Amino acid sequence: MLAVLLAHAIAAVLAPLVVRAMGRNAFLPLALVPLASLGWVIKNWGTQQSLHIQWAPGLSMDIDMRFDALAAIMSALILGIGSLVLVYCSRYFTDDEPRLGIFAAEMVAFAGAMFGLVTSDNMLILYIFWELTTVLSFLLVGHYAERASSRRAATQALLVTTAGGLAMLVGFLILGQVGGSYLISDLLADPPGGWLAGVGVVLVLIGALSKSAIVPMHFWLPGAMAAPTPVSAYLHAAAMVKAGIYLVARLAPGFADSAPWRVTVITLGLASMLLAGWRSLRAFDLKLILAFGTVSQLGFLITLVGIGDRNAALAGITMVVAHAMFKAALFMVVGVIDHTTGTRDIRKLAHLGKRAPALCVIAVLAAASMAGLPPFLGFVGKEGALEAIATTNALSPPVRTLVLATVVAGSILTVTYSIRFIWGAFGRKQLKRPSPAVQGMHAAGPLFLFVPALLAVGGLAAGLAAPVMDRLLSPYAQTLPADGNADYHLALWHGFGLPLYLTVLVIGCGAVLFVAHRWVSRLRFEHPPLGNADRVYDATLRAMDTISIKLTGTTQRGSLPLTQASILVTLVLLPTILLVLNTDTGVNLRLWESPIQFAVGLIMIAAALAATVMRNRLASVILVGVGGYGCGVIFALDGAPDLALTQFLVETLTLVIFVLVLRKLPAETDERQSVGFKVPRALLGAAVGATVTALGAYAMNARNTAPISLQLPEAAYTIGNGKNVVNVLLVDIRAWDTLGEISVLLVAATGVASLVFRTRRFGTAPRVSDAPGAEEAASSSETTWLRGGDLIDPRHRSLVLEITTRMIFPTMMVLSVYFFFSGHNAPGGGFAGGLTAGLALVLRYLAGGRYELGEAVPIDAGKILGLGLMFSAGTAMASLFLGAPALSSATLEVTLPLLGHIKMVTAIFFDLGVYLIVVGLVLDVLRSLGARLDAEVEVNAR
Repeated sequence: MLAVLLAHAIAAVLAPLVVRAMGRNAFLPLALVPLASLGWVIKNWGTQQSLHIQWAPGLSMDIDMRFDALAAIMSALILGIGSLVLVYCSRYFTDDEPRLGIFAAEMVAFAGAMFGLVTSDNMLILYIFWELTTVLSFLLVGHYAERASSRRAATQALLVTTAGGLAMLVGFLILGQVGGSYLISDLLADPPGGWLAGVGVVLVLIGALSKSAIVPMHFWLPGAMAAPTPVSAYLHAAAMVKAGIYLVARLAPGFADSAPWRVTVITLGLASMLLAGWRSLRAFDLKLILAFGTVSQLGFLITLVGIGDRNAALAGITMVVAHAMFKAALFMVVGVIDHTTGTRDIRKLAHLGKRAPALCVIAVLAAASMAGLPPFLGFVGKEGALEAIATTNALSPPVRTLVLATVVAGSILTVTYSIRFIWGAFGRKQLKRPSPAVQGMHAAGPLFLFVPALLAVGGLAAGLAAPVMDRLLSPYAQTLPADGNADYHLALWHGFGLPLYLTVLVIGCGAVLFVAHRWVSRLRFEHPPLGNADRVYDATLRAMDTISIKLTGTTQRGSLPLTQASILVTLVLLPTILLVLNTDTGVNLRLWESPIQFAVGLIMIAAALAATVMRNRLASVILVGVGGYGCGVIFALDGAPDLALTQFLVETLTLVIFVLVLRKLPAETDERQSVGFKVPRALLGAAVGATVTALGAYAMNARNTAPISLQLPEAAYTIGNGKNVVNVLLVDIRAWDTLGEISVLLVAATGVASLVFRTRRFGTAPRVSDAPGAEEAASSSETTWLRGGDLIDPRHRSLVLEITTRMIFPTMMVLSVYFFFSGHNAPGGGFAGGLTAGLALVLRYLAGGRYELGEAVPIDAGKILGLGLMFSAGTAMASLFLGAPALSSATLEVTLPLLGHIKMVTAIFFDLGVYLIVVGLVLDVLRSLGARLDAEVEVNAR
């Protein structure tokens, strides 16, 4: 299973290169990837396999995959039809199709994501693959990004399915917590009960129904017909829309008897079958006819697999297979028609059957299976569905009768729109000669017709081989109770009985309804009786836009002091009110443990008060820095040298950055431009300080058990293989948080560069050789301590600073490397080491200017940031290959000549990424706020 996923991932990465080399023919070798994966599925058919890879056990996110009967059926459809669609793409597109390489990559990646979805046993991993299919669907539907219709359809599909997916995620979390496991196999073996589990089931069903375009979330599927036809043939016939059907089928053995299950699934499924079937009679675009027919069929499928007994499940999974084959074939037929005639409008097609008889035969075979005519697989599945509904004990007799009558009515509509599709595409329509579009058509190539022909003939062959299909599909059905005819099996002939009589009724009424289609057309309502879901979607978006504009206009008035005051007032009021109403614990405080703490505290308070009244900006920044250094002193006094070291380094670097920014501002603030009253702001500041102090005091006094921090030293040593608790926390125990934080740092650096540069990052900082007058400076015989110093205006040059920098820069870099390597067992680490290296670069810049910065690091800061993120993220995969959970420490022990026994922890590579990101961040800030602004000053001075 893992090999299948990796093969698709690699193929997706290589697809653009293959397309660039081979053009549209690249789809042929790419089709071999899902085809080979299909071979693996066939080889392992009938077996049960499981895969467990420890990933993040504390978050219940281990990679657990399970290959069983249902997964095999769905995988065969996903991979088999996926490979055929890729072959079809090789003749559908032209070599000059824009973004064809990206399209190929997305199609191959989608096949892999769907395979991962149907084989996932962990619900959280299933959700990841679920959302991957959502994102890839958005990209595929919006392939023609220059068209407004494609952008709207892609956005609509994304919003609807993502909203449903979020509801499903909450449902998964509820079921996982209530059931005590996030493995689907565990939950099916022992389904949780109670009202909370019922809520979780409903939320999961919302996600499944939205993905499978079930009423009232069906409207996105017809809109998605703006996608290229191969996307419709794959995603909207065989793959993506089947994800919801699969999830219902997967959970039905354990949850079909829960209170909300059948009323939700059956009611909405039958409503979809009727409403979408009726809408298909009102469409003139061939793809829209098939799209509404797909929604109707999906309603039928989800009803069958949701009933929850053996026969209905067997009929449902048979119809899933039949639907995938005939609907994919019909979409491909439409693609051929559109490709050869230039239109899909049935009003512009006449005598096409005469001009393209082979294509007509293919369409008739596929449509016959869709209509449920013998001897096609669609007929076999429809017979099984009627038998299962008529005999099931899972439904009460009145409900059973109502469901059966609704299915018959929906099936009549299915026959009608099947005939209408064939007549609309290939009929003569009382015209003596072909329509202009048909007259000007060109012939389709044999490979273009081969793929839909194979699927259409496959539906016929599968129907004739119904007993073989029964042996292949019944193992899944056996996982549900036999609440009806326990001896039922798939077959073409079951003798005379109610299912056969109903089939004759369905076919006859469907044909009559089509003959009377002109009368039916007069029943088209100008306004749909149940409203238009697409318009409701638009109205909802407009309402949300209006509410957001009004809310933003009320709360965001463009005044920074007002916005900040609102946030701080909320911070003061809410916790204070809750403390007063719901807290009965007392507060036991010691103001200080040593006189030094008291003295440092007084200095910090004095500096804070002075900063509020100081008009000089630089003095205010220095006073604020005093508070930061004082906090570092307190850390050191309380036995936290690692925190103290980091605090000192961060505070120093922050002061430098402030100074760089202050160069572009006036030296003093203008009292005439001050906003608001000082006294209320002073009172608010004091209230915030008092609130935070009170919250900290109450939090410490509310503890009634031993703090977890007492266990951290032992956990750091035994689990993270390090003695420095702080560093082990950062790079092992909570490495996921650290990865997120350094990602934010990277985004912040990019944001600063974007704000300053506005257009582009400008690459590396300029070197001495790039400066005007560099040759004269190089030929000078004077002693040069820093090469960039020769290019500084003598009025601003400090020889003492240059000499000092030349002497201590190497020491600072060595110290940064020491902090990096020692950080796992002593104060330091990648963050502290990176800050030390950053301060060394700051010193080089302050002493030698922007050209000296380029000499110090002649590498683009963006590349350093990217390399650091690659090291940190790559540690996740490296740990897995070494048998440890992702982003955790794996230990390597080797004995080497001369060096002796070496013990290395993989967390050092994660720390290396942190080191590089901090260095890259400092370099980017210096280049943005320093070198770039210096360049502008030099230009203005000229």
